[in-house]
Amino acid sequence: MKTIKYILGLFVAVGLFTGCQNDDDNLDALNDITAPSEVSAVFNISQDNTGTVIITPNAVGAVNYNITLGDGTAEAVSVAQGENTTHIYEEGTYTVTIEAVSINGLTTEATQQLVVSFRAPENLVITAEVDASNPFQVNVSAVADYAASFEVYFDTSNVDEEATPLALDGTVSFEYDLVGDYTIRVVALSGGVESSEDTVMVTITTPTELPIDFEIFDSTVFFGFGGASGEVIDNPDTNGNESAKVAQIIKGAPEVWAGNVIELSAPIDFSTKKVMKFDVWSPRPGGTFTLKLENLTDPNIFIEVGVPLVGNSQWEEVSIDLSEFANLETDSFQKIVWFFDLGTAGDGSADWTFYLDNIRQDFAGVVVSQIVEDFEGVVPTFTVFGNIADTQVVTNPDMSGINTSANVAQLTKTAGSEVWAGTFFELDAPLDLASFGQMNVKTWSPTAGITVKFKLENADASITYEGDVVTTVANEWENLLYDFTAAPMADYIRLVIFFDFGNPGDDSLYYYDDIELVGTQQDFSFQDFEGTAPTFTVFGNIADTQVVANPDMSGINTTANVAQLTKTAGSEVWAGTFFETDPLDLNTYNQISVKTWSPTSGITIKLKLENADASITHEKDITNAVANGWEELVYDFSDAPAADYVRVVIFFDFGNNGDDSVYYFDEYTLTN
Repeated sequence: MKTIKYILGLFVAVGLFTGCQNDDDNLDALNDITAPSEVSAVFNISQDNTGTVIITPNAVGAVNYNITLGDGTAEAVSVAQGENTTHIYEEGTYTVTIEAVSINGLTTEATQQLVVSFRAPENLVITAEVDASNPFQVNVSAVADYAASFEVYFDTSNVDEEATPLALDGTVSFEYDLVGDYTIRVVALSGGVESSEDTVMVTITTPTELPIDFEIFDSTVFFGFGGASGEVIDNPDTNGNESAKVAQIIKGAPEVWAGNVIELSAPIDFSTKKVMKFDVWSPRPGGTFTLKLENLTDPNIFIEVGVPLVGNSQWEEVSIDLSEFANLETDSFQKIVWFFDLGTAGDGSADWTFYLDNIRQDFAGVVVSQIVEDFEGVVPTFTVFGNIADTQVVTNPDMSGINTSANVAQLTKTAGSEVWAGTFFELDAPLDLASFGQMNVKTWSPTAGITVKFKLENADASITYEGDVVTTVANEWENLLYDFTAAPMADYIRLVIFFDFGNPGDDSLYYYDDIELVGTQQDFSFQDFEGTAPTFTVFGNIADTQVVANPDMSGINTTANVAQLTKTAGSEVWAGTFFETDPLDLNTYNQISVKTWSPTSGITIKLKLENADASITHEKDITNAVANGWEELVYDFSDAPAADYVRVVIFFDFGNNGDDSVYYFDEYTLTN
């Protein structure tokens, strides 16, 4: 059929030039056409490392071509004379076959070598930035001309590091364990053999900010003065503090005020957490620990508090509540200074060697708890493992001391059971570790000094966290407190307990009860007049209540805005003002504090709570003690009837008619 087509084409062509010649002459002309010659192809290879090749075939006497691409593509590509075809190759060497076809179907075949070689990427630019929220994490991206992708090595000193792939327009991250200088190497890949690379150095420095646990800090983070010295060492006593590293403080001569200091990267934020905590170890019974907070530039701005120590060569937690200091939030404190036994000179001996760890902040609130399981209701489904026979809920065998509840869980660690034998049950809802960072469990053991391991797991046990506590009593109930503040975020629903972990079972009976979450509830400020002003309603012939600039930014109140009430001359003895808010949580909090300013002392300031239609109300009176200054009044609403209290009413100089006196109030806070 090809021959017929070409013959027909020849007839048309010949007809155009010969007019009315006879058919025999036409056929003779066709027979004179020979196969194509000088077959070749021009390869136009793109320079963008995409592997794009434009193939343009050529020959003498050809009308079209069949091109076999040489890369395993099964079908040949047909190309007409004067046209081309485009194909994408990987880097490599290929044999391309060009079959040239003449007008009468005769063919000539030629092969030609095609070399696709990618050029090395150029103009490589590496961006390595320390993450804004994590000073140990580096985020790396890269760009380069002619790059197909990248490989990232985050630490060239680690010869075993495997490359991390980095896509075009992508970012990869890495978290370093320690501070230091790290060289990052980025290799730009062309998609073929050619590549280019460059390095960039990144410095990991942790901001000197709270909390400080000395696991990542070296001894340069703090220094001594007056004869005191210090360095970061391996923890010499992990009983009571399992940290690997601690600060060793040696108090030497000559000064009685010898101490140590840390200069922070930024002032301490005391807006919510107003308690400073330290873990300390003192070799002697008694003694003192003194905390001093200083301004960075003005030594005359400081807070200093001393507290007694138990000592006796054991770890103890020192907690210092600073909430009573009026200048805590207004003055900038960027230095933490501490002294052991301030006022007594040390001699640098072992008797004057102290340890310190875990400098941190906490809330100045009350401890709150939430029972997770007390075994008094529906019995959970226990799962035992490690050859323990059973766990069951039984009648409390020792209703004394801290546990007089009716029911408890009993575990028998069967003789021969595994050292890791234990039991668990699952909860209906995940633990609220966001609100509560610790867990308390009452336990009863026939022996003291055993390890009781408590473990949290999510549903498929892909995320777990555990803690160990050693019992201190035998044959009686005691509280074991587990700290889960460092547990990774997860929906923990499985509670696992192991008694005498590390030892095989011996048929001992153990009991546990009252598993509860424990946390610290901070005060809750529900109106400070710094944002959108509430809508005030006045009554009793008072002219107005409004939010104004604080006229007396001193003492306990240096906020910008306060509420002002003028008790107009002739107003009623019960005149006052109120605003509405969200329902007040009097289940969690039982008191309301408010800061007030009055031109006279000895007046009654009444605070009243109302529900939406004022069908349920509760009020309290306090007589103020300060004139022309701010004071904090705390009203006890623990006996208020249950209701959704949304209206807060205040009366100044209750019981007396108005005389145009001006009063101020601010910072309504739920507290305990």
